[in-house]
Amino acid sequence: MAHPQVDPDKTHRIDIEHGPARILNGDDVIAETERAVLLSETGYPVRAYIAPEDIRAAIEPSEKTSFCPFKGDASYWTVAGLEDVAWSYEDPKAEVDAIRGRLAFYPDRVTVEA
Repeated sequence: MAHPQVDPDKTHRIDIEHGPARILNGDDVIAETERAVLLSETGYPVRAYIAPEDIRAAIEPSEKTSFCPFKGDASYWTVAGLEDVAWSYEDPKAEVDAIRGRLAFYPDRVTVEA
């Protein structure tokens, strides 16, 4: 079920669906789930947000943070020894609450299959 979020000038849109995803570091499976939150956002590829309990590798918080005007404050994570390879929104904006506490991964650093 998609929940669109559109900005006031109608140029930015976020849609959320649910489905399978797998994250790999080389041949090692970092995460695999049938219940990922798949977020489509204007100007970006689909991002798979994975629940921490579906991640098979060590997860450590980072000190890095960032801000998205559409989703909120992001926290970064070291996963499987890969520094700042993932991010999450611990207190996202209401329109994207489905991604709360889930981790998304940089597709240029790991393989993301969604």
